[in-house]
Order: sequence, then structure tokens, then C-alpha cells
Amino acid sequence: MNLRALSFRNISAVYIFVVMFVVFSIWIPDRFLQIGVWRSILDAEALTGLAALAALIPLVTGSLNLAIGAQVGFTAILSAWLLAKAGLPIVIQLPLVLVVGALIGWVTAVVITRLRVEPIVATLAMSSILLAGMAWVSGSQQILDLGPSYRTLATTQWAGVTVPVYILFAVALVSWYVLERTPIGRRMYASGFNPDSARLAGVGVIRIQTGALMAGGAIAALAGALLTSRLNAGDPTVGPSFLLPALTAVFLGSTQFRGGRFNVWGTLVAMYVLAVGIKGLQLGGSPRWVNDLFYGVALILAVALSQWETRGRMLWRGRRRSDPEEPAEAEPKVTTPAGHS
Repeated sequence: MNLRALSFRNISAVYIFVVMFVVFSIWIPDRFLQIGVWRSILDAEALTGLAALAALIPLVTGSLNLAIGAQVGFTAILSAWLLAKAGLPIVIQLPLVLVVGALIGWVTAVVITRLRVEPIVATLAMSSILLAGMAWVSGSQQILDLGPSYRTLATTQWAGVTVPVYILFAVALVSWYVLERTPIGRRMYASGFNPDSARLAGVGVIRIQTGALMAGGAIAALAGALLTSRLNAGDPTVGPSFLLPALTAVFLGSTQFRGGRFNVWGTLVAMYVLAVGIKGLQLGGSPRWVNDLFYGVALILAVALSQWETRGRMLWRGRRRSDPEEPAEAEPKVTTPAGHS
């Protein structure tokens, strides 16, 4: 077995989880070791996981989306409005919400790729626009009277696990396959790592980035629709709170398994490890503001670790290439749209 795969640097979240599990099991065993606690963590973080995947996919192509929380919130309000005010059936309402989410991603992509606005600025502006849209659609009030049938979408259980958890892992599996096992995924990573080289290799970087932002928008819309189902109401205040946990999971996840590269399974593992830490602190009697402190510190450390990991890999490759006795590490091939590398 490759010992590097088991190193702390490669799977630090796993070791951190083991430490937290031991500490909380000794500190509060009567509360922390209850099966209901673990089911609640699995279910409660499903929507955060979808938001994290919605942030991950554009980030792979080089677009940091700071509007993820607002996208989740706006589509949650839109879901409620379409049901309660427009009276649309679920079979029409849900696909329409996903289309709107993808459209939001497309507009963001146009601003970034055509108007040449930096992704951070563009997505901050889009976040502000979506927050205004939430207030306008909802009148800054909760939208109620959605009917009992929509709530079953988020509360139905199979084998003790709610539907959103299955949806999360289904979306994660598809995302992993596309990113890691297809030419499109290789082009996405190439576009994010070095867009100029990717263009020279024949990759349509603008098209790739646009598609990634649209896919992220659709996934964020799915999270918004499920959020409305879980609350059985459209709440204009809850969506933006998904941004910090989602970005923290993505950046911390980039330090897991793939050596500094954004990846699906690292993101989900990091997300659930963070959730276990927060749940343990809550069960131990910590005040609610500890959640924001925990995620804020974790985000700083996650970004620092991911940058350190990337610099370490580049330095290691440079040393190997400069050593005449060491063969140079082969660079990953980028498959062009025509099928040539």
C-alpha cells in the first residue's frame, strides 16, 4: 500500500475525525453516541453538501462563486412562490426552478467571460441582485401554505435516511464521474489550472466555464427547492447562510485525497467532519456563535492548507525535473474537442 495515501497530509480530515470522535465520546458519550445524532448530521448536512458541490464545479474551472448562498435562497423563495402563489404542480415547479438556477449560472458566466469581470466581483454583484430578488418576490415575508405534499419530498425516509441524502450522493457520484473519468472533466481541470495553455490545446475555456456555472446554478437550485420542502415554507433569511460552510468544505476538501486539487469526495468528507465537530460542541453546551467562529477559522486554515499543498507539489515537481537522475513526472494529458491530445 502506498504510505503517502495514508499520510496526514493526504487524509488529515480522517485523522481529525478520529480525534474528535474519541474526545466527544469521552466527554459527552450519553449524547454524542446516540444513533439519532448521526442520522441528524447526515440529513442536516445534505443541503450544505449540494451547495458545496454547486460551488465546487465552477471552482474547478477557475470561477469562485460567492453567490452560492444567494442562489440557494432565491431558488428556495421561487419554489415557494411557484407553489403557493402561482399554483403550479410539483412536476412543473421543480424542473422550472432548476432551469432558473441554470439561467442564473449562465448570466453569471456572461458577466465573467464576456464582460471580463473578475469572478469574485461578478458573483458578489450577483449575490446582491439575488438578495434583492428574494426580498421582491417574498415581500420580505415567509411564503406559507405550500400544502403537505411538497414537504414529503424532503422528509420521506428509506432505511432511516431521508431523500435529500440520497439525492446528495447521487449528484456527487455523477459529478465525480464527470470530473475524474471523462474528457470533459480533464478539460475543466485544465481550464482552471492554466486557461491559456488549455486554449492552445484546443479547449473551449469559455464554453467549459459557462457550462460549469450553469451546472452549479442548477445544483444550487436543487438545494433551494429541497430547503423549501424541508421548511414547508419560503424563508428569505436562510439561504445566504449556506455560503460559508460550502466554501469551507470545498477548500478543506481540496487538501484531501487529491493533493491540492478540488475534488468531490474530499469536499463531502471535509463537510461531514466539520459538521461532527460543530455538533459535538453544540451537544457539549457551546453557544450558537461558536458555529460561525468554527467555520471562519476552518475556512482560513483550509485556504492556507490548500495553497501550501499546491506550492509544495509545484516545488517537488521542479526539483524532480532539475535532477538529471530523476525522470520528469508526466503531465496529465488534455484531450481536445477533436479527440487529440
